[in-house]
Amino acid sequence: MNGRTRSDIYPGLEVAIILKKDQRSGKLTYGVVKDILTSAPYHSRGIKVRLEDGQIGRVAQIEG
Repeated sequence: MNGRTRSDIYPGLEVAIILKKDQRSGKLTYGVVKDILTSAPYHSRGIKVRLEDGQIGRVAQIEG
């Protein structure tokens, strides 16, 4: 599971995301999914989510 398929992601899941400001460096931010923002079933750069702390980014990897 690499974070590109929406059906693999659900609220409460621990993930690593890449924030917009970190796209060049690839720095990962870890947290728990609160909301799924991408409506498409698949996205080549990762499904966009909001973490419980309010940060928004694309899922790079699934931790839990």
